[in-house]
Amino acid sequence: MLDANHEWNVSVKPLIVGFLASLALTFTTYYIAIVHYFYGQFEQFVLMGLAMLQALFQLIFFLHLGIETQPRWKLMLFFLMLFIMVVIVVGSIWIMANLDYNLMPMDR
Repeated sequence: MLDANHEWNVSVKPLIVGFLASLALTFTTYYIAIVHYFYGQFEQFVLMGLAMLQALFQLIFFLHLGIETQPRWKLMLFFLMLFIMVVIVVGSIWIMANLDYNLMPMDR
């Protein structure tokens, strides 16, 4: 028994459901990427959507986000971490694009 206060954690069922859902999403993403089921940017949006859905499943089923004793604090910390990650990734892409534009020869 993992947690006596929440029936969600008592059984192994949520872990198995989360694992099977993650496997299904992983294989679906792999199939779409290999076979090119969709074309162009729509394929990229589908793959990003599946990745976000898988991250959400893992947050709910494995990290139990939302059923802990102080969900508001942990949720706020999660969103702060997510914001910091987005700032780092978008800032890095912006810097690299700016460097590419300013440092590459004009013979393009």
